Amino acid sequence: MAMDLRTGLAALALAAGLALPAAPALAEMSEITIARQPSIGHLPLMIMQERRLIETMAEAEGLGEVKVNYATFAGGSNMNDALLSNTIQFAAGGVPPLILLWSKTAGTSNEVKGVAAMNSMPLLMNVNREDIRTIEDFKPSDKIALPSVKVSVQAMVLQMAAAKVWGDENYGKLDSLTVSMSHPDGLAALLARQEVTAHFTASPAQDMALRQPGVHTVLNSFDVMGGPVTFNVVWTTKAFHDDNPKLFDIFRRALAQAVEVVNEDPAEAVQIYLRQAGDATDPELLASILADPQVDYTVEPSGIDKYLDFMRRIGTVKDNGQPWEAMFFE
Repeated sequence: MAMDLRTGLAALALAAGLALPAAPALAEMSEITIARQPSIGHLPLMIMQERRLIETMAEAEGLGEVKVNYATFAGGSNMNDALLSNTIQFAAGGVPPLILLWSKTAGTSNEVKGVAAMNSMPLLMNVNREDIRTIEDFKPSDKIALPSVKVSVQAMVLQMAAAKVWGDENYGKLDSLTVSMSHPDGLAALLARQEVTAHFTASPAQDMALRQPGVHTVLNSFDVMGGPVTFNVVWTTKAFHDDNPKLFDIFRRALAQAVEVVNEDPAEAVQIYLRQAGDATDPELLASILADPQVDYTVEPSGIDKYLDFMRRIGTVKDNGQPWEAMFFE
């Protein structure tokens, strides 16, 4: 049987002591979409957007013109659906949505892993009634607003708090009181004192609420978790990671550079937040959040095992025997 053209050329090249040119590499994506949520925890992504960090790096490193879109989502569950359908290429949110998707997709063609952390900061549950001092004071008629029922980081911390009070078998005791609302909608509902009694949210919404009379905190995530832990992380698919190694690396370096801006120039970071978030948050309040010693912007994950151990213990995810580090690329 006659050899194919490539094999024949290779044989001739070997005989002549020549080398064939390498096969061209597959082109990487020329347009990507990054999802974020409306909170100051996503400030590094806002900096990346305003300063066009990915676009600038991609062009400088030979990838040509890469279009980068940024989409705002209210919670992690919708982002995960968009990621699996390849509508977006990077999702960002709390740790539990990443754990859920990693556990579900590990070893499949749709495998998802974490890229990096973005920050560690406390999450507060604020209430608008004086008679509620702890989570034990909630009644069946009360409603607790949070970004996504059962899957958001706030929902998981609430389950952890319930397990501490009533035991692991009752971790979902307060789930029936929770309703899904974006950070801005939850804040508005809390202050209107009509739809909800409590709002489990993040900065700056939680800080804005505490400026209003009659609002106080009944739960702090750091108290439940036993200390500081990662709040926000970024994740993507293994397919994107493998097919777009340069873009993946550029994203991770751009994120680290944006985190550096937050830490080294918080005044500029505040101005970028105001422009990108498009809200009317007091700049002094934002500055005080960034100056809070409990708030730490970093790409290094911490305390991931605390989320994972709890979710495995109550059966939210199966124990695949993998350590939490396996949840992240490299």
